[in-house]
Amino acid sequence: MTRPSLPGLEEVLPYLERIWTSRTVTNNGPLVIELERQLAEYLEVPYISLFNNGTIALVAALQALDVQGEVITTPYSFVASTHALWWHRAEPVFVDIDPFTNNLDPQKIQDAITSRTTAILPVHVYGQPCDVYQIEQLSKTYDLKIIYDAAHAFGVKQRGTSILTHGDLSILSFHATKVFNTIEGGAIVSSSKELKEKIDRLRNFGFVDETTVVLPGINGKMNEIQASIGLLNLKSIDEEIQRRKEIYQLYQTLLQGVVGLRIMPLMEDVEYNYSYLPIFIEEDEFGASRDDLYYRLKNYEIYCRRYFYPLISTFAPYSSLPSSKRGNLKNAYKVAQQVICLPIYPELSNQMIEYICKCISE
Repeated sequence: MTRPSLPGLEEVLPYLERIWTSRTVTNNGPLVIELERQLAEYLEVPYISLFNNGTIALVAALQALDVQGEVITTPYSFVASTHALWWHRAEPVFVDIDPFTNNLDPQKIQDAITSRTTAILPVHVYGQPCDVYQIEQLSKTYDLKIIYDAAHAFGVKQRGTSILTHGDLSILSFHATKVFNTIEGGAIVSSSKELKEKIDRLRNFGFVDETTVVLPGINGKMNEIQASIGLLNLKSIDEEIQRRKEIYQLYQTLLQGVVGLRIMPLMEDVEYNYSYLPIFIEEDEFGASRDDLYYRLKNYEIYCRRYFYPLISTFAPYSSLPSSKRGNLKNAYKVAQQVICLPIYPELSNQMIEYICKCISE
């Protein structure tokens, strides 16, 4: 479970004064333009387009690449990943995950490719990078588009390079629970000026100028107040991530001897943002189920998330799809029954972490 990082009122007021003085509150105002510039520089990406939320950004990305037919994706994610496909009238095809990274298994992706497959929509779950190199090879072999749902992957690097530069597009969420937030918000990372221009038009109803519409766009614009929160939060993001890392490492130390409890392994070539802290409970060894632990912690007023449970494939809009069959998603079903995300946010004290780990150990 995470808490939003919000600046103090005294920090916000100067930005609000700028907004009121400029008389511009939306429609690609100066703070939105400035936040795009700063984010592109911080994230080391060529182009970024800001949106009012990550879900609309996903929908616009599918429109920008004209994705149709079948799209291979994961059942182990937040439901917005698949909802965006539904809104675009693309058919989600669920495949199983790797039980250790919790991301799409590239071999399962390959097995699911048909003549109707046009794209892959993987998710960097918990900020853990997908196997971008194998997925890239699949896209070249079968001529598939790749849109990464990178809602959890703000600032994540692999082999010294931003994970956001892989695929055709990467989508970010700046929801209040994310490492970096604009209260609500999102973004699309693209690789060319031409594609950015198309995305920017899509987020503003398809307008080119006052009287010309060239695309069936949507209202996906970020406003100036959201951008001001983003500019303020960006100032302290490195300190926030460093504190999250310290918290993550303290949890690891305190929980390493607990039988039947597994913490997701981290890869050596990755710079993480420590956005989530998932643990996985082996009921037979731990002596209690994941749900037993979840409700016991709740009784101690320790509020966690079973994130991601249930699987998207079990929800009514998608449960009848052939790819939603339980036998097709054995790893995803197992992990969804084991996972619990512990509290992690910069203000969490070491004393409280010790208390949480004591409650788990008992």
